[in-house]
Amino acid sequence: MEKLFTHEPDANRYVLRIGGELASVLDYHVRGDSVAFSRAFTNPPFRGRGLAGEVVAFAVDDVEATTTLRIVPTCWYVAEWFDLHPERASLLKPRAA
Repeated sequence: MEKLFTHEPDANRYVLRIGGELASVLDYHVRGDSVAFSRAFTNPPFRGRGLAGEVVAFAVDDVEATTTLRIVPTCWYVAEWFDLHPERASLLKPRAA
């Protein structure tokens, strides 16, 4: 089945559809010079396939390619994704001291 990744800026989300069905979503909120990735969700029939990670990777690539925003991983899943991909850490917004 075909995977289709899209950015839906009017809904503040990145989406993965498989065979036309909504499989996984990453919600976000833009705040000043940063974008908070706030919720990753995969519909139950599609869980266990690593699809949320694919949506996060798509979103990170999109933010890097099309904006100067820094990412704030407010969702635990996104934070873990960055832990597993330290080569992408330069995209994270530095924490305030």
